[in-house]
Parts: sequence; C-alpha cells; structure tokens
Amino acid sequence: MLATNPTNVHQYVSQKAALFEESVIRKMTQVCLAHNGVNLAQGFPDFPTPPELQEACCKAIRDGYNQYARTWGAPAMVEALAEKVRWFNGMEIDPNTQVTICCGTTEAMMSTLLATVNPGDEVIVTSPFYENYGADAILCGAAPRYVTLHVTAPQDSGLETQVSFVFDPDELRAAFNNKTRAIIVNTPNNPTGKVYTRDELQLIADLCIKHDVLAVTDEIYEHILYDGRKHISIATLPGMAERTITISGMSKTYSVTGWRVACAIASPPITAAIRKVHDFLTVGAPHPMQIAGAAALRMPRSFYEQLNMEYTHRRDVMWAGLQRAGFEGFYPEGAYYIMVDLTPFLRPGEDDTAFAMRLVKEGGVATVPGSSFYNPPSLGHKQTRFCFCKKEETLNAAVDRLVTWAARA
Repeated sequence: MLATNPTNVHQYVSQKAALFEESVIRKMTQVCLAHNGVNLAQGFPDFPTPPELQEACCKAIRDGYNQYARTWGAPAMVEALAEKVRWFNGMEIDPNTQVTICCGTTEAMMSTLLATVNPGDEVIVTSPFYENYGADAILCGAAPRYVTLHVTAPQDSGLETQVSFVFDPDELRAAFNNKTRAIIVNTPNNPTGKVYTRDELQLIADLCIKHDVLAVTDEIYEHILYDGRKHISIATLPGMAERTITISGMSKTYSVTGWRVACAIASPPITAAIRKVHDFLTVGAPHPMQIAGAAALRMPRSFYEQLNMEYTHRRDVMWAGLQRAGFEGFYPEGAYYIMVDLTPFLRPGEDDTAFAMRLVKEGGVATVPGSSFYNPPSLGHKQTRFCFCKKEETLNAAVDRLVTWAARA
C-alpha cells in the first residue's frame, strides 16, 4: 500500500519516464492559447476536412459502426489500404496478414518498437527528429543512437537558393554495430522538410541488409512533396520487404489529425507480434473512422494532385512571409514545416526556447524550439520550426504579426 503522505513522490516515477520530457510541440500549443497567438507550432490544419469524408464518417456512425472493430483493423479499411499501397507505394501486401490498423502513427511506432526491439538494443535515429522517436526507444528499454543531419552548402535550385539537410554516409555507417536492432526513417521529414533520395535510401537499405537490421519508417507526409519530387518507400527496394515496417496514416493527407487512424505494414511474422502489442495497448482504432478511412483511401487521384497544389501554395506564402520578416530558413522539399535560423534575432545569452517564448508573448506567433528535435539539444539552439498547414488567411495573419514584431525586435 502506498504511504498516505509520501515524503518523496519522485520515488514512484519510473527510471524510463525520468529520461525524457513532455512533448514540447503540445506544450507550445498551450502557451499559444494562453497568449491568444497564431499557432504555427503544432501540425494540425485549421481548415475543414474534405466534406465527403465528413459525410462518410457520419454515415458510418448512422450505419451502426459504433462498437469495437476487429482488433487489428476493420475489413473495409485493410482492403482499401492494400489497394492504395499497390498503386501509390508499389507494394503488394496481404491485408489479412500484413496490416495492423493503429490509433495514429504514434501508437503504430510504439507498438512496432515494443514488438521488435529488446532491452539493451540500439535504435538509430537521424537528428533532427520528430520528438517521439527517442522516447519510444527509451520506453522499449533500448538506447537511441543519433546520427546528425548536417546543413549543406547553399545550392541554386532554379527555384530558391536552398540549404538542406544530409547525413554523412561515414557517420551513418559507423552508427551500425552488433547492438543495432532498427533504424527509424522519416521521409518526408519532420521537422526539416527533407525528402530522402533514392541513393540515400539505398545506402540505408544496404546497411540494414549487411547488419541484419530492421527499417521502421514514418511516411505520414508521403503525399506532401514539392517541385516534382516522388515518394519512395524503402520497403520497395531489393531485399527490404521482409525487414521493413512501413508506418503511415490518415492525419496529414486527409486533414483528420483527430481521427487517430494509422497503419503498420510488415511481413506476417512481424505483423503478428505488432498485433499482440497493439491489442494490449489500445484494443483498436475507432471503428467509424476506419470505415470513413476506407472511403478516403479510395479518393480519386485528382484529390492528391489538388492536395499537392494547395500545399505548394501554402509553402510559398509562408516562405515569402518569413523572408519579409527577415528570417532565413531551409526551403522544404516535403511535409509542411519550415525550420529557420534564429541568429539575427537572438539576444545575448538567449537560446531557441527563450526565443520561442518571447515570440509568442511579444509577437503572438507560436513556433517549436529547434532544440526539441535534436540530440544533443544544443545543436538546435539557433533554430525554430514553423508549420504552415493552415488557411491562407491564418498564414497571412501570422506573417503580419511577424513583420510587425521583427520591426520592433
């Protein structure tokens, strides 16, 4: 029995939970609300979900899909997913033995790592990274091993003078060892906007095969790419189908971040393990959202073309606005984020976190401090992340605030 008045409440906190902090992204949303700011921190749209998907979800509820679905995925959802990944990703999968429908990609990643990673293993994560990855590895009893994405020299693309992020092949090779169990590959990448090239993915694949390592992908932004780039799933490269867990979801493509419907696709033996963990973590993803998700996955291809056009426009509005305000950043190749260099705006002794708090309080715009995406965090002390998955009027309002604030700063 616990003591009625414990003298040290910290004794009840697990060692794992003490090794990482709460989400900085979600924290900045709360700070933004407190200051009535424009939220360019957390990556959720402020424009409506496509009306046909709203109706599909309402119809599913009216049609009685309100109780548990089959734990690992409603038949309609997994069948539609198999059709979708065949034409888009180039993957042939058995929907009955290779798919687990999860409560968002966050749960898909957690279930995957718990099902495949053992205490004492290492999981390679490129840095900067989406903040969940390191915590997920720690919760599995594994150690994240970080490989830094370095900033390239400026290149004139014919569109913009671009500065991007790349890994050093030798550093990546050196990260693989006899403790390596998995590497997490996020393309298009959050927070950098990087889209991995075929050559980069091939090197990762070669190393996975050489060292008998799993590739765990996060492909949630697979439809948000710019300037003619194409998405490549590493599972389609030779020798990778049996050693890749492909994770994606509904949230970003269909503007339904609150539905929490995602998937993990893997070989049957790995899928069987993921399904067991998923069952005990969440039982199942929301049934009516899965039925509506099946409708979403069968949207015409013109939907994705329009999505790409709209996000390209949002990117260009945000990029031009940031430049008006005096920010220099990293022109995104995919996803819906822009990382910027804070050097011109930092006060003596100020880091990215203090800057982000000052910006939301004085300028009324919320961002995410760069250090929350890096290990060590100091690598991000001169960066912050803006998201642009917002209505054009929201982006323009944010830009107006930034320009006014920058003139006073």
